[in-house]
Amino acid sequence: MTSARSATHPAAARTGSRPRPRTGAHGRGSARRKPVRRPARKRRRSPRRGGVGGIARWWPALLIAAVLVAGATWGTERAPAAGACPLPGSSVTLTAEQLANAATIAEVGRSRGLPERAVVIALATAMQESTLRNLDYGDRDSLGLFQQRPSQGWGTPEQVQDPVYAAGIFYDRLVQVPGWETARLTAAADAVQRSAFPEAYEKHGPLATELAAALTPSAGTAGICP
Repeated sequence: MTSARSATHPAAARTGSRPRPRTGAHGRGSARRKPVRRPARKRRRSPRRGGVGGIARWWPALLIAAVLVAGATWGTERAPAAGACPLPGSSVTLTAEQLANAATIAEVGRSRGLPERAVVIALATAMQESTLRNLDYGDRDSLGLFQQRPSQGWGTPEQVQDPVYAAGIFYDRLVQVPGWETARLTAAADAVQRSAFPEAYEKHGPLATELAAALTPSAGTAGICP
């Protein structure tokens, strides 16, 4: 009799119990090889027109052009306006409109027989309120050379924008201020105007004094602008 061991096939004895490798659908092993990745080619980018490189190339020319434009604008702003004239003493330049309004204020005061002190106070007041321009606007309903308010009894909008009327009603109220002849300029002016900035008139005193002296009754604005 033969035992179970001796009946085993010799080939089975040689191979033992090692499991056979699993096969896939095509008989190959289940482990797949990873695909080899090739390095991607870098695409060369052509320079764009008008990009950073273009700006850098043109930057010096752009800078020079900007400087030239700024210089031309600065020179234009500093140039005196047509018809403007400097005062003989301080070289402060006033336009033809400012000089004409100043001459009207001075003429109205002198025609009433008022002293030069009244003319100086009126000129300084108008310089502060409107820079001697006949404005058609202002704070609330303020108008004209002295920024007089129709709602406060100074006259109609048309009247307060008439330089002769505006100067006349200013003098009317100035002479009613007690001691105005000897009071500080800013105190006399504010007693008429009732400004929120009562000390603002004083700084225009020297200019008003020079302007009143230059606007002589005989010469008028011709004493400043020949």
